[in-house]
Amino acid sequence: MKFTATREQILTPLQGVIGVVERKQTMPILANVLLAAKGNRLSITGTDLEVELVASGEVSVQQPGDITVPGRKLLEIARALPDKTSVTVSTDGDKVKLSAGRSRFVLSSLAAAEFPVVDNVSAQQTLVLPQAELARLIGKTHFSMAQQDVRYYLNGTLLETDGKMLRTVATDGHRLAIAETTLSADSKGHAMQQVIVPRKGVLELQRLLGGEGEVEIVIGSNHIRATLGDVRFTSKLIDGKFPEYGRVIPASPAKNIVADREALRHALQRTAILSNEKYRGVRLSLAENALKLQAHNPEQEEAEDEVELDYKGEELEIGFNVTYLLDALSAVDTETVEIGLTDANSSCLIRSPGATNARYVVMPMRL
Repeated sequence: MKFTATREQILTPLQGVIGVVERKQTMPILANVLLAAKGNRLSITGTDLEVELVASGEVSVQQPGDITVPGRKLLEIARALPDKTSVTVSTDGDKVKLSAGRSRFVLSSLAAAEFPVVDNVSAQQTLVLPQAELARLIGKTHFSMAQQDVRYYLNGTLLETDGKMLRTVATDGHRLAIAETTLSADSKGHAMQQVIVPRKGVLELQRLLGGEGEVEIVIGSNHIRATLGDVRFTSKLIDGKFPEYGRVIPASPAKNIVADREALRHALQRTAILSNEKYRGVRLSLAENALKLQAHNPEQEEAEDEVELDYKGEELEIGFNVTYLLDALSAVDTETVEIGLTDANSSCLIRSPGATNARYVVMPMRL
């Protein structure tokens, strides 16, 4: 294998895939990236066996071939070279040589045949939507995913589609976030399908999104694949049944309050300072046109704050984990926020006033 490229033609695709390449691996090959030069294109692949990323770009190929090299070292070399430097990469036995100006590097390598790659994903559904819209769905739900929960199916995000809409749902058992969007006519497949994308895959996909164009998502039985321009993302799916989330969304809360989102957020942040560091509980006391916030901790310290709002009805006291409330308020992007409450033992529903395309459910806690 031999190809010539500018520093940027190597660095850009390498930065696209390096997120899944770990320095310390049980399998040495997973610390490497796969370089494949063919037909004046270079593709770079990184994987951790759960998520695979492939980024490609144009280069000048003198001799097609493929090889694996240490990913982090190649990245550091590319970063350290001057801008727009011409780099020649070639194989020499079991070594890979890089030459750029007066700089020379010799890297160890492992055979490309040993590198684990995901073969074609047999498409059950193909969805097409703007990158910005998928980024919105993930951004509004990912924070509710569980971390290392024994209920492994909670350590990811549910993607649900019928070919006309796409919904993302995440829950850790104490709170739930749900967001949805309408799909373009280019999407293929109309059967209702649910798949769970693991936490690492969700966060890696979120990092990749943000460009102008569209993203094509192919959902298979064991994998999900997303293509964004010159980058292809593939992730294994979690094999498990996601909870029936519809049951926990309050249908019509008895008490609906509308508050200034920023004022409520700042009051919660102030009150949280003196909440119990372990349980993060705050007490909400709802009265006519006012919401009182209270917190205390084992050191006998207390915080109290109050927010004006539009409410006429019965008084109510209820406790919540303040972190969950703040996460939900941060995901709402309107000036005012609507909070639906039923009683002291029922979950609350948080959303933009009247909105159904993004909703947040937080379970109460006893204080």
